Amino acid sequence: MRHARAKGEPRFPDGPKADPAGSHFERRIRSFQPRRSRVTTGQADALQRLWPLWGLDIDGQRVIDLGELFGNDRPVVLEIGFGMGEATAQMAAADPETNILAVDVHTPGQGNLLGLAERNGLSNIRVGNGDAIILLREMLAPDSLTGLRVYFPDPWPKKRHHKRRLIQPEFLTLAATRLAPGAVLHCATDWEPYAEQMLEVLTAHPDFENTVPGGGFAPRPAHRPLTRFEGQGLDKGHVVNDLLFRRVQHGDRHQEQPPTG
Repeated sequence: MRHARAKGEPRFPDGPKADPAGSHFERRIRSFQPRRSRVTTGQADALQRLWPLWGLDIDGQRVIDLGELFGNDRPVVLEIGFGMGEATAQMAAADPETNILAVDVHTPGQGNLLGLAERNGLSNIRVGNGDAIILLREMLAPDSLTGLRVYFPDPWPKKRHHKRRLIQPEFLTLAATRLAPGAVLHCATDWEPYAEQMLEVLTAHPDFENTVPGGGFAPRPAHRPLTRFEGQGLDKGHVVNDLLFRRVQHGDRHQEQPPTG
């Protein structure tokens, strides 16, 4: 018999919080749209059991120690938006010496990725719940990331919604402070107008340089799996563009911008 939750009772008492940052921070323009869909029994079980071990609520209240979070000092890559987590799990399995902090707001996806990590023995995955901007700005130390992955972000196709797109100059400036010199920002999208905008703003940004000689889009690197969603798009004639830009060093300027929290 299914338990009927009382009003205000958390959906998963030991799982991710509904709004981890609460009212601590201003309500900025959101680059993501929470998706409501059914959580399966397996996903719910993974959220309840594994969240205390491998989950992170992005509350913006402290600077996290990544070595403590993962239990080792291996390099950490941040992935923003992982869907159901299949590609994340594949990348974690293929490169066990790299830790992946995967952030999303989609509860079924969070549960699915936790389940995949457990079934495949992937101890190098941690799942973040909440706003990646708050994570970058308030909870990560300068130069603490060795990579940043943004695969198939919401393209916000309507012109009036373009301001909601994640890859903007302000986001790149913030991300650069948390990326170590030489770290690579890897974006991929199947929305060509967004790809062109990404290429334009990344090329113009002083903190990043294109890894492609002569500029332009990059071939899909072997470490980014071809997802089912992407394969379906390619079958329909969609064009997927990858962008790989390296964080460049500008003296010690970024060292002077610690988290504000």
